[in-house]
Amino acid sequence: MRRLLDAGIAVFASRGYHSARVDDIVKAAKTSHGTFYLYFANKEDLFQALVADVADELAALTESLGAIGPGDSGRVELRAWLERFADMYEHYGPVIRTWTETELDSTEVGRMGTDVLGDLTLRLADRVSAAGTDVNPQLAAMAAVAMIERFNYFVLSRQVAANRGEMIDTLAGVVHRALFD
Repeated sequence: MRRLLDAGIAVFASRGYHSARVDDIVKAAKTSHGTFYLYFANKEDLFQALVADVADELAALTESLGAIGPGDSGRVELRAWLERFADMYEHYGPVIRTWTETELDSTEVGRMGTDVLGDLTLRLADRVSAAGTDVNPQLAAMAAVAMIERFNYFVLSRQVAANRGEMIDTLAGVVHRALFD
């Protein structure tokens, strides 16, 4: 099953959600259609399983966010958290992009994605609020989450020439300054 899920990620990354076919996923997993249908009813079912995986990863990531106040310790915590986010995004980026870019809002998958990103935004807003900043914590958190996701997308898809360390350092500096300066 894990091979099929990983193959699904690769196929969604290369072909996009709508163009991906079960046949493509089976070939990438080097398995049979019978094995695919043993675990999944169709492409949508596999995608929903991937979204559930991402939801679990993002929930754990959200819970791992420590205090991110205006001092150096806050910036260090933010950078470490962004490093963990980048690890997760490197693996699940195609799934996140698909569920945020595809017209899935009215489906269970779309609702799950909205809930998970909403939880991440609320957790970040709580951290911003606890630090006593002058910005609206919810709006600042929403802007930060949008920037974090897009930043990872552009750098990890090689549309922006930067290495991973530069990406994380820059993102940590920009987000931290935006929230606390």
